[in-house]
Amino acid sequence: MRFDKTEISLAAVAIACVLFGFVSPGWLIFLLTIAFAKALVVQGVVMQMRSGLVSFGQGLFYCIGGYTVGMGGQFFGIHDAIAALSLGMLVAIAVAMVLGLLLTRYRDIFFAMLSLAFSMILFGILVKSPGLGSTDGFNVHNWTIFGWAPDGGESSQHTVFTLTVLAGLMIAVLIHRYTKAGIGVICEAVRENEVRVEYLGLSPRWLLYGNYVSAAAVSALGGGLTALATGHVDPEMAYWTTSGEFIFIALLGGLGHVAAPFIAAVVFSVVRTYAIELVPHTWQMILGFTLLGVIVFLPKGLWSLVSRKKAGERA
Repeated sequence: MRFDKTEISLAAVAIACVLFGFVSPGWLIFLLTIAFAKALVVQGVVMQMRSGLVSFGQGLFYCIGGYTVGMGGQFFGIHDAIAALSLGMLVAIAVAMVLGLLLTRYRDIFFAMLSLAFSMILFGILVKSPGLGSTDGFNVHNWTIFGWAPDGGESSQHTVFTLTVLAGLMIAVLIHRYTKAGIGVICEAVRENEVRVEYLGLSPRWLLYGNYVSAAAVSALGGGLTALATGHVDPEMAYWTTSGEFIFIALLGGLGHVAAPFIAAVVFSVVRTYAIELVPHTWQMILGFTLLGVIVFLPKGLWSLVSRKKAGERA
C-alpha cells in the first residue's frame, strides 16, 4: 500500500498531536478532543456538500453515535470503547440506509429541511423519554479499551484524546482516498450537472445514497468520541443549533482539503471559548463576525490560505 504526500503529512501531524497531548494542560486536551470529534461530524457534512447536498440535520447521527455509546454501557453492558463506537456507527448506518431512501430523492432546501426534521424528531423523542434522562440526558462511565480501564482524570483524558486523533487520522486518510477515487470525482460531477452523470449510465441517486450512509457513519463516530470525552450525553446533541455548528465549521474550513474541517473546528472552539470568557453576552456575535469575515475575504474557507501559498510557491 502506497501513501501519498497528503497521507504522510496527516500521519505526521497526528503523531505530533499525540505527543503534544502529553505536555499540554488538561483544559487544552479537552478542547482539542471535542474539536477533533466534531471535525469528524463536519467531514460527513463536507462529503455531502461536495456532492451538492447540505445537511441541516447531521446532529441526528452525531446524537445516535453518542447515545449508542452511553446506552451500551448503561443498559447492555458494553463497556469496551471500540465496541461501543463500532456499534454506534452500525446503528447510524442502519438508520441512514432507511432515511436515505427518502432523502436522496430530494435536493437543495428540500433535502436540508427534511434532514433537519428527522434530527428534531429524535430530539423530541429523547426529551420525552424519562428512562434516558429526558432533557438532562445521562452520564457515560466505566468504559475500557480491550479490557484496560483508564485510572480516570488525566489518564482517561489522554486516552480519549489519543483515540480521537487516531480515529481522525484513519477517517481523514479514507476520505482523502475516497475523494481522489473515481466515485469521489463522480460525486462532485453530480453537484455540477446531475443530468450529464445520468447520460454516463450512472445513477446520481444511488451515488448520493452511498455518500449519505458513509457520512452518517463518520458523524456517529464523532458523536461517540464526544460522549467518551465529556462523559455525558443529552438531547441537545440532536438539536438544530448543534447541526448549525457543523455547517458553520464546514463553511469556515471550506471544501478544499480533508484537513480543513479539523483546522476549522479548532479555530471555532478556540474563538468560542475565549469569546464566552471575555464577552459572555455577545459571544454569538463574535462567532458571526468571524464567519462573515471568512466568507467575505476567504470565500473558499480557511484552507484557501494554504492553497494560495502553495500556488504562489509553484509560480
